[in-house]
Amino acid sequence: MPAVDEAQIDFEAIELLFFAYRDFVSDPDAILANLGMGRAHHRVVYFVCRQPGMMVTDLLDTLQITKQSLARVLKHLIDMGYIRQMAGAKDRRQRRLYPTLAGRELALALSEPQSRRIARAMEALTPEMRQHVKLFLQRMRGRDPNIELPVRDLDESQDL
Repeated sequence: MPAVDEAQIDFEAIELLFFAYRDFVSDPDAILANLGMGRAHHRVVYFVCRQPGMMVTDLLDTLQITKQSLARVLKHLIDMGYIRQMAGAKDRRQRRLYPTLAGRELALALSEPQSRRIARAMEALTPEMRQHVKLFLQRMRGRDPNIELPVRDLDESQDL
């Protein structure tokens, strides 16, 4: 491990992000727990509802997970009637994913408290300040190219 200058680390921002994320996911976590589901289910339902008809390969790329880990969660969501999988119209080998009405309702129920939380946090901000928040979040995306990370499994224990 390289030597790190502790004075260069913004611990306050790290903690604010940690606690903001913890609380941001707490509301959907409670809903999901009542249904016997977890964050992996939330992510899959969310992206399938945002992009109906997306291919399984696109979902794998979006979530940056393995086929094996997605298969388990996806099967559960299909069996429970939240998502349906259909062959592509032009290429029958393609597997396209669509939310059912129940899946759409679930995604909205999970997103609604998160949207309220965001609205509350931004209510005193000017439109320009809101754009800065969004720019900050956009710039936080992506991985440090200097750190190699393996493709991970969509495992609930990794979200603790």
